[in-house]
Amino acid sequence: MSEKDPYAENPVIAWREGGIVAIDQTLLPDEVRLLRIDTVDDLVDAVVRLAVRGAPTLGAAGALGVALAAHQARRSGWSASRLKAEIGRIRDARPTAVNLRVGVEEVVPALADGPEAAGRAAVAVVDRIAAANRRIGERGADFLVEACGRRPLRIHTHCNTGALACVEWGTGLGVIRSLHERGLLDQVIVDETRPLLQGSRLTCWELDLVGIDYRVVCDGAGPFALQQGLADAVVVGADRVAANGDVANKIGTYGLALAADRAGVPFVVAAPESTIDPATETGASIVVEHRAEEEVTHFRGIRVTPAGARALNYAFDVTPADLVSAVVTEDRVWTPRS
Repeated sequence: MSEKDPYAENPVIAWREGGIVAIDQTLLPDEVRLLRIDTVDDLVDAVVRLAVRGAPTLGAAGALGVALAAHQARRSGWSASRLKAEIGRIRDARPTAVNLRVGVEEVVPALADGPEAAGRAAVAVVDRIAAANRRIGERGADFLVEACGRRPLRIHTHCNTGALACVEWGTGLGVIRSLHERGLLDQVIVDETRPLLQGSRLTCWELDLVGIDYRVVCDGAGPFALQQGLADAVVVGADRVAANGDVANKIGTYGLALAADRAGVPFVVAAPESTIDPATETGASIVVEHRAEEEVTHFRGIRVTPAGARALNYAFDVTPADLVSAVVTEDRVWTPRS
């Protein structure tokens, strides 16, 4: 079956008239609203509060952010050092996701030819990210058919790795959508992904858009669902992959990897080549972001813990390479544990 593009009217992220437009992911699934981002402050705020999120989408945001900064610099008369500092703020807004830094670095050389050249370079990066996602989806579907057999598969996934996270199509969810197009998808199990519910809010919304059958489970039930034989494979994304194959991804991924290993089902990481960071030797070197305690102690502004309770709010965890069946990119299938 062929899918229409559900993001044609409201692009996940795009360059328009010297600025950025992006879906505000904090409002989903209740409201689809485009943010207009005209300043570096706007962009950093959108990235930090997860209105713009997902590793490949952050790569696009980094690329477009350089062009945005260049236009703002011209309007405001910034010095070269001020422009460099503002671009640094964009690059460092989310420390774990390597794609943000990569997107920035891809466009910086174009600054020498002016803001318009930076804009063209940034749009080319976004287009390349979108094309890479399609290839990841197809390659990942091929891998799962070979690993699990040519039959409708039940896939367990975590967080959000669809078009919202990846500009178009998706990485982990792109593999799922490619299976769906081939008639080789039975059902998807979606972890809600606490504390910000990217699975239940975003992934379920995207699956609804394209008519894929799913069941949402609380995070604590995910490993038990695998033990019960409810999935043939786990497919997730990544925010950084170390040179040895250790994978940093949304908190809760490590527990699924352990459960998949025990259940004897493939644990597949779908991510662009840019997510593999050769400068990071192992997962021990990955800086794991800690987010505000209030995301755990409160739910939609309502306190759910005793007053004064403290929280550990790890945004990511690191899955060792020996639990990873395959890292699927647009260019290859890498099996770190073999």
